[in-house]
Amino acid sequence: MNINSNDLNKLCAIAIEAAKAAGKHIAETRPLEIRQDKEGDNLASMMLTEVDGQAQEIILQTLEPTFAEFDLALLAEESEDDSSRLEKDYFWCIDPIDGTLPFIEAVPGYAVSIALVSKAGEAMIGVVYDPVEHTLYHAVKNQGAYRNSKPWKLGGPGAQLQIITDRSVADYPYCGEVAKRLNATVKGQGGAVMNALWCLENPPACYFKFPKKEKGGGCFWDYAATACIYKEIGAPVFDMSGKPMNLNAASIYHNSCGILYATDPALAEKIIELKDERI
Repeated sequence: MNINSNDLNKLCAIAIEAAKAAGKHIAETRPLEIRQDKEGDNLASMMLTEVDGQAQEIILQTLEPTFAEFDLALLAEESEDDSSRLEKDYFWCIDPIDGTLPFIEAVPGYAVSIALVSKAGEAMIGVVYDPVEHTLYHAVKNQGAYRNSKPWKLGGPGAQLQIITDRSVADYPYCGEVAKRLNATVKGQGGAVMNALWCLENPPACYFKFPKKEKGGGCFWDYAATACIYKEIGAPVFDMSGKPMNLNAASIYHNSCGILYATDPALAEKIIELKDERI
C-alpha cells in the first residue's frame, strides 16, 4: 500500500497521541511485579514489569484503527513477532518502555518509542516520549525533527566529547579504549532510546555498539524511532560498517552489524576506524 506525506502526518499524530497516553500512565505508575524472564544479553534487556505490558496495550488501543486502514503489520517488544513485517509494506515498531531497568530504579533513562518502518527497513516516522522530563521528540521522513512540537536543530558543541551508552556496554573494554583514544568521558545509564537522544541534547557525543557474534546488541524497536529523528536532524546514524541501519530483517537483533549514532560525520568516521582496528 502506498503511503503519502499526508498519510505519514496523520499516522505521526496518532503515534504521538499513543506515546503521550502511555507516557502518562508510566509517569503515574510504579511497578509491582518485576521479573527477569526475557531473552537478552545483559540484565537490562531481560527485565520486565507489568507496566511494560500495560503501556503497550495503551499504545495498541490508540493505533488499532490504523492497522486495517493502512494495512500495517506490527513488531512490538511485548508481543510475539509473527513476521508479517516481512510481507506488508509498513509496520509499527513499538517499545512501550525502553529502559525498563532505569524505570524500575526510578532514575532517568526510560522512554516510550514508536516508529513506522518500511518493509525495506527504513524508519518513516519516529516518536519518543520521555515520561521523566515530559519531553516529546518526533520526526517524519523529509519533514525535519521536532522537540516538543518545535523544529529541532543541533546546538553547538560542548567542551568534551561524551560517549553515552548502556551500563552494560560502558564496562566493555572497547568502550574504554575508544574513550581513551578520543579523550572522551563515558556515561552509562539509560536505555538505547534516551542514550541516542541525550547525544543530540549534548553534542559532541556518540552512542555505539560494536558488532559481536553472540545474539543481542539491541532490537529494531530499540533504534527505529531515533534513527528517523537522527536522519531528520541531520546527524549520522549507521551500522558499524557505515551503511544505513537496516530495521527489518529475519533476525530482529543488531549484534552482527552493530549500531552507531554520532552528532557529526567526522566523529562517526573516527569510531568506525577504531572499530576496524579491532580495539
